[in-house]
Amino acid sequence: MDEILLQRILNKDEQAFEDLYNQYSAYANRVALAVTRNSALASDAVQETFIRVYYNMDKFKSDSPFEPWFYRILVNECKRILSRRPPVSYISEYLENELDISHKETHVFEEYEDLYQEIEKLSDKLRIPIVLKYLKGFKEKEIAEILNLKVNTVKSRLYKGRQKLKDAMTDLK
Repeated sequence: MDEILLQRILNKDEQAFEDLYNQYSAYANRVALAVTRNSALASDAVQETFIRVYYNMDKFKSDSPFEPWFYRILVNECKRILSRRPPVSYISEYLENELDISHKETHVFEEYEDLYQEIEKLSDKLRIPIVLKYLKGFKEKEIAEILNLKVNTVKSRLYKGRQKLKDAMTDLK
């Protein structure tokens, strides 16, 4: 994020915050959808994330990169929303989410539909680092910061996730 926009946001300039929202909301929604696997929960997480960013912007250290800070808040918000969710899922919700994923998100990945479906099957601890690394482009150190993990743990999870994806894709051929 550029310094001018950051300063405007710190001064509570609502237009600057709207610019920030426009710049980050689509990517934030994609990450939240990958984490929550539910479009409604993802939308809630993104909305709550921007609210938290707005009210906690004064806690952001301007000498640090903005994106890891922002995505740490987003991932934590996704986890918070998921932890509040009851363990029971209704079949209509499942079918709705399957339709949302297959029709709304896979059009972006038409060439990689099988890979995207296999990513969805990964456990959270493997899927989230894979999404942050390969769909969002974060470095291992930034992912560690976002997920509050050690860098070696992130590297290990990325490796295991890639191996599972490789095995799954080999089985599909």
